[in-house]
Amino acid sequence: MKKALVTGGCGFIGSNLTKELIKQGWTVDVVDDMSNGHMELLEGLKTRVLLNGSFFTMYMMQSPDRRNRKNDEVLVIQDDFSDDNILNAVHQGNYDVIFHQAAIPRVSYSVEQPYHSSDVNISKTVRLFEAAREKVDRIVWASSSSVYGGADILPTAENSPKNPKSPYAWQKSAIEDFARLCWDLYKLDIVCLRYFNVFGPGQYGDSPYSTAVSAWCHAIKHGLECRSDGDGEQSRDMCYIDNIVYANIKAAEHDGLFAGDYFNVACGDRVSNNEILKFLKERFGDRVKVKNAPERAGDVKHTQADIRKIESIGYEVQKKFWPGLEETIKWWELK
Repeated sequence: MKKALVTGGCGFIGSNLTKELIKQGWTVDVVDDMSNGHMELLEGLKTRVLLNGSFFTMYMMQSPDRRNRKNDEVLVIQDDFSDDNILNAVHQGNYDVIFHQAAIPRVSYSVEQPYHSSDVNISKTVRLFEAAREKVDRIVWASSSSVYGGADILPTAENSPKNPKSPYAWQKSAIEDFARLCWDLYKLDIVCLRYFNVFGPGQYGDSPYSTAVSAWCHAIKHGLECRSDGDGEQSRDMCYIDNIVYANIKAAEHDGLFAGDYFNVACGDRVSNNEILKFLKERFGDRVKVKNAPERAGDVKHTQADIRKIESIGYEVQKKFWPGLEETIKWWELK
């Protein structure tokens, strides 16, 4: 029975990953500071909630043989993933795999607040990796396609030059470089998954971290305007959440070493904002009210992934964009 720590496990990606890990028989602890986490996203799972890292340390002292705990119960620690109590548990060798999903993912926020976002996305992540040295089998870490910047070649392969256009993208690029060093210096095996635009059920639309799809579904449901940036011709390799979850578990269970290597996680195609809005207008008519806005600073025009590299470790696209959009609309109960 493998034991995992999922950082950001009450968020959109982390909660979906946690549910699938439990389904597959893993024992899972979740740490989330709840700044963008929601306990309801773990609905359907048995959970035990600890309100901070100090309670976690007390729990660990009272339950030294934690591997005998029922693996269908998720322990949720509501604290920062870099809290000393969490890092001590990592350093004591309590986990086989760390799925590090926690981050401040908003590009515009990183432009406005480069120090704070760097503190979380770089400094605290380095602390987590340091605690994990010689104590975990592998870290599966959430990188981003934003490291490419505006790639000249589409689809974009992993050997394309990195050219981050925002502090967020630079932060992801920096940790990729550090992941390589972690192998060279400490033999800490980290795999970096470059997520393309992730969407799906469980992604709220009223958050500053929302993607266009979730924001537009939220707007339609609540009679609000759908914001469209620039000319709407920007296109994205939209990656349904099931593909992200599948890639994480494939990477965790891979027999070989990764040594800081990086992989695109996507569908290998792309769709424009205008195409999505056209579909929504045809589906929901006058309920779709579009408000045009300027292009966002630090944004790129097009993304599309070459996914041959991750396919070499057994990854398969689980669901393409349009079927994924249907599942998302169903979750939002849009009629």
